Amino acid sequence: MMVNSTLYYFILSTYVEVGTLKYLYFILTSLLYTTILMVNMSLIVVICMHRNLHEPMYIFLCSLFVNELYGGTGLFPFLLVQLLSDIHTVAAPICYLQIFCLYTYGQIEFCNLALMSYDRYLAICHPLQYNTHMSLNRAVLLIAVIWLYSFIKFLITLCLSVTLPLCGNIIHSLYCHNYLIVKLACSDTKVNNIYGIFGSVLTIVVPLLPILYSYGKILQVCFSGSIQTRKKAVVTCAPHLASLMNFSFGCMFEILQARFDTASMPTALRIVLSLYFLLIQPILNPVMYGLQLSKIRNTFKHVVCYRDKDTV
Repeated sequence: MMVNSTLYYFILSTYVEVGTLKYLYFILTSLLYTTILMVNMSLIVVICMHRNLHEPMYIFLCSLFVNELYGGTGLFPFLLVQLLSDIHTVAAPICYLQIFCLYTYGQIEFCNLALMSYDRYLAICHPLQYNTHMSLNRAVLLIAVIWLYSFIKFLITLCLSVTLPLCGNIIHSLYCHNYLIVKLACSDTKVNNIYGIFGSVLTIVVPLLPILYSYGKILQVCFSGSIQTRKKAVVTCAPHLASLMNFSFGCMFEILQARFDTASMPTALRIVLSLYFLLIQPILNPVMYGLQLSKIRNTFKHVVCYRDKDTV
């Protein structure tokens, strides 16, 4: 097989299996993407425009909602174009850009959830020292660090992949995937594999340590505290735990799909599982936090009611 070191495009083979259902998928994807844009942008505006929400917890939430928009924009417009196209090709630069967007989205999401777990630990276990340990400026600095860290980490991954000479250009997926591109390489991929393992450990271990530590301490307080303390901890941590578990399962589905043969599974199920971490999370987070956290809920109601009065 001939080595092609100047590959200009990739072919996404999974779209062929969609067949005549592509118009139904297009409508569903359009509705989902519109909903993601509306709910996340609404909550971002509410948090940014109201000073009573300028606290570390809500700043972390704002970063989470911005990341949902970032990840969704890296996927959904691409899906919509591909669903309507009869030739499922993507230019190599666009493909690598999508890889960068989706991988950094996942890293930022996990790190952001880790920051939120540490923030809840401080609020529940050290309420009197909370403002000292977690100021607004420190929260903004931590958010900037995780975004910068994620960009640099996956920029290195992308640089290693771009330089690989490839023997093929068919990707068996709905979107560009770094692991599947590395599998197309004709040359030795030892460096890519080593950095990939190292990067995966960093992606999982770095956020997981503060999450385990924080919830270990929170559980200690719950078991030794009053019923009121337990209720407060449950109300505060329930949305975060649900978001964390949902995202973890979504990433697990995506990793297993990329590394194992799932041809025997129904096409619709494979599509949903491969996109789960980007389909559900951007909807689940704003709905959960918007409904669960009374301060956001009341502020949002105030904004809506105020606008209704103005129109009358």
